[in-house]
Amino acid sequence: MRLRTALCSTFSVLSALALVSACSGSSGSGSTASGAPLVGVDYPRSDTDFWNSYIKYTPEYAKKLGLSLKTTNSQNDVAKLTANVQTFISQGVKGVAMAPQDTAAIAPTLSQLAAKKIPVVTVDTRPDSGNVYMVVRADNRAYGEKACTFLGTKLGGKGKVVMLEGGLDSINGRDRTEAFNECMKADYPGIKVFGEATNWDGATAAQKLQTDLTAHPDIKGVYMESSFALSGTLQVLKQKGLLVDPKDKKHVFVVSNDGIPEELKAIAAGKIDATVSQPADLYAKYALYYLKAAIDGKTFKPGKTDHDSTIIQVRKGLLEDQLSAPLVTADGGTFGDVVSVKSDDTSLWGNNLS
Repeated sequence: MRLRTALCSTFSVLSALALVSACSGSSGSGSTASGAPLVGVDYPRSDTDFWNSYIKYTPEYAKKLGLSLKTTNSQNDVAKLTANVQTFISQGVKGVAMAPQDTAAIAPTLSQLAAKKIPVVTVDTRPDSGNVYMVVRADNRAYGEKACTFLGTKLGGKGKVVMLEGGLDSINGRDRTEAFNECMKADYPGIKVFGEATNWDGATAAQKLQTDLTAHPDIKGVYMESSFALSGTLQVLKQKGLLVDPKDKKHVFVVSNDGIPEELKAIAAGKIDATVSQPADLYAKYALYYLKAAIDGKTFKPGKTDHDSTIIQVRKGLLEDQLSAPLVTADGGTFGDVVSVKSDDTSLWGNNLS
C-alpha cells in the first residue's frame, strides 16, 4: 500500500510538472509547444516614443513570422542587457535581437552567444567589435548629411546652428555627429556649428540649447539627433519667442531624427521643419525576419534587397541591412540633392500608429 501511494504521488508530481511546462509554452529545445522557435528580444529603453513604437510592433511581427517571444528591457544599461542575455540563454532561446546603446561594451556578451551558437541580430546600432548574424539599421551617416543639407539650404549657407548630439558611446551618435560636421565643413563653410553633448537626455539638451540661444541670439538652426529633444526644444523656442511661423524672420529652422507622430504633427503645424523617418516598424519586422532566417540556416550577401534597402559588408563577417529612412518636410520639396517626403504621407510609419 505504501509503495502504491508513493508511486501515485510521484506520478502526480511529474504530471503537474509536465502541465506547467506545457502551459509555459517553452521547452529545452528552444521551441514552444506549438513548434514555434523561441527567440529573445531585449528592448533598449521605454522612455521615448520611438522605442515605445518599436516595442509595440515587435509582438505583432513575431506572430506574423511564426516566432514565440521572450522580451526584456535593459533600460539603456549594458550591465542589465548582459544579465538579460543570461536569462534568455537559460530559457533556451534560439536567437537574440538587441539594440545595445553602448556599442563597445557589448563585445563580451556577443562572444558568449557566439560560443553557444545562438545567432544575434542588432537593431539600430552596430557593435564596435565582434560579429553578429545581421545588423538592422538605417544609414545613420545619411541622417547627419540630410539634416546638414536641409539646414544649409534653408540658411543659404550662412549663419549659426546648434547640434544636439546623441551619446558618442553609440555608433549612431558618432555617425550622425561626424557626418553633420563633415557635410557642414565641406558644403556650407559659412555656417558655424555649436555641437552640444547630451547623451540622449532631453533635459540636458534643453538646458544647453537655452544657454546657446542666450549667448548667440542669432542662431537660426537646430539639429536634434533624435526626438528625445523635441519637447524641450519646443519649450525653449517658445520661451524665447522663437516658436513662430516658418515665414516669420524670427523662425529657427529645426530638423530632427525619428519620424514619431509628434514630429510629423509639429512639421504640419510649422513648429519644426523636418525629420528623418527612422523606421521603427521595419526595425521590428526585419530583426525578427533575420532571426528566423538564421534559425533556418539561411545566408545573405551584400547587395540590394527585395524591401527597398541595401545590405553592406561593414567588415569581414559583419553584414548590415540599411533600411530606407527618408527626409520628411511639410511640402515634400527637394533640398540640394535630397528629395523629401510630405509629412502627411501615408507610407510613413508615424502616420499609421493606431
